[in-house]
Amino acid sequence: MGWQVTTASVADGEKAAFWGEAVSRTVVPVEVVPLAARPFDGRLASHRLGYVRVSTLEADAARVSRTAGLIARSRTEPQVGVGVQVSGRAVLEQDGRRAEVAGGGLVLYDTARPYSLDYPERFRTHLFHLPRRLLGVSEGELRQVAGTAVTPGEGCGSVLLPFLGTLAASAHSYPAPIGDRLAGSVADLLSTLVGQLTGRAVEEPEAPNDHLVRRIRAHIDRHLQDPGLSPESVAGAHHISVRYLHRLFEGEGLTVSRFVQRRRLEACAEELARRGRTAPTVSSVAQRWGFVNPAHFSRAFRAAYGVSPREWRATGGGTAG
Repeated sequence: MGWQVTTASVADGEKAAFWGEAVSRTVVPVEVVPLAARPFDGRLASHRLGYVRVSTLEADAARVSRTAGLIARSRTEPQVGVGVQVSGRAVLEQDGRRAEVAGGGLVLYDTARPYSLDYPERFRTHLFHLPRRLLGVSEGELRQVAGTAVTPGEGCGSVLLPFLGTLAASAHSYPAPIGDRLAGSVADLLSTLVGQLTGRAVEEPEAPNDHLVRRIRAHIDRHLQDPGLSPESVAGAHHISVRYLHRLFEGEGLTVSRFVQRRRLEACAEELARRGRTAPTVSSVAQRWGFVNPAHFSRAFRAAYGVSPREWRATGGGTAG
């Protein structure tokens, strides 16, 4: 799904503000100050590929700033941003670093900290944004590379830049399952780029989207107590389709729902086995870990551990009888 906006039908005095609001709604909240004396002209097209937002901006000279105040008021989670310059120049400043690129280069930035992007002449650029937590790199590594420019001749820039350019041009044409897979490829390539820029030792390559599976498992563990946890809620939280979520878990040897149930049963078993002065009731433990049907919980627990929840609690996690 995507959308497009243009200043063509907006009154001259309102064009810059209109375009700035469109960028803020679509990409990330920013301030836009036009640098040309004439009425501002700008176009924006944006599409989502899984958890990656791909936006193409074409506009007159402008300064785009993400200020500390905007960050403090922002409700969006931290994003890693990549600007691929198609035409015109871009000058990025973040964390005391200044990076300039012309057409064919890219800049990296972190939306969790202030930055500015100056476009001193009319420009066209592709912006890629994805949640920082899904990139699979540390915050320290991101601080090292934010405010950095990459040219086609540097490291994996020769692979990444053509790929991103082609992806932006065709983002509107991919069905959701393909978009989900392409998002994983973007994250993997950016993670590799960050590793190269920081000098991180090259490790055993992961299978595609291993980083995403780890984060989905961590998300499930954090939300085990929510009875509304489901494949639909997990997929929605990571901006992927339910179908693609199930495909990711094929390597786990069980469905997403079964994985959630197994983790809940493990949490219940651990709590019921604890020795204390006041032992919790079986029903309270089951409810605390997301089981809404006591009979279903008892059946599932016995199937997994060979004894009833009460027998498990009575023996401290040992074998009944």
